[in-house]
Amino acid sequence: MENILEIRGLNKSFGGLKAIDTVSFNIRRGELSSIIGPNGAGKTTLFNLLSSYLRPDSGSILFEGEDIVGLHVSSICKRGLARSFQRSNIFLGLSVFENVQGAVISHQGKSSKLIKRASGFSDINKRVYQILEEVGLEAKAIESSTSLAHGDLKLLDIAISLSLNPKMLLLDEPTAGMSPEERHDVINFITSLWKKRDLTIVFIEHDMDLVFANSQIIRVLNHGQLIAEGKPEEIRNNREVVTAYLGE
Repeated sequence: MENILEIRGLNKSFGGLKAIDTVSFNIRRGELSSIIGPNGAGKTTLFNLLSSYLRPDSGSILFEGEDIVGLHVSSICKRGLARSFQRSNIFLGLSVFENVQGAVISHQGKSSKLIKRASGFSDINKRVYQILEEVGLEAKAIESSTSLAHGDLKLLDIAISLSLNPKMLLLDEPTAGMSPEERHDVINFITSLWKKRDLTIVFIEHDMDLVFANSQIIRVLNHGQLIAEGKPEEIRNNREVVTAYLGE
């Protein structure tokens, strides 16, 4: 299977802090993988580099063979690389429907000024309802996003990402702040989405039970360096990973 993403010698520093230190790895198309590591290991910084919210000091990021370093965030999204955030990237003053509707309109290149008149865009509205049904939020379409439970906010954030028709999806701590039951529900949804859409998904997660049960490949960051990558059993038995993060 071909690589969808190739990372070569990626570096990023903030002052004297080396947040990402000469990181290189490939992600295969259709892969479901996770990135783990201690707090401050550089996981979210890596996502910010891949999605162009930060620019690396050096190195290259090839998405489907094209170096995307320096491209605008919107250009990254249009190429099919989308991400959700640790803190939901949601307009809390809008309804569930309006949040997804705005993302669909933006992705299709229509002016955001037309959002208020978008009821005439039957194709757009149909697309919005399809996405809401896919994430299980169709019954809450007219509810204000401020009234949603934490788990539903995460699903809405994913719905907004899906409106971009991604080929690859980066999920930054999709289960953060949830109860154990909610975490399992969200991870089950993510794995079903991966299978249904044939997506490439990479997620950051601190719940090791979920990571080891749902990842094809696990990559481990520590102090900005990639210290291991492999199948779950390989990572579980890696002494450096056990010492740096998992514990005995």
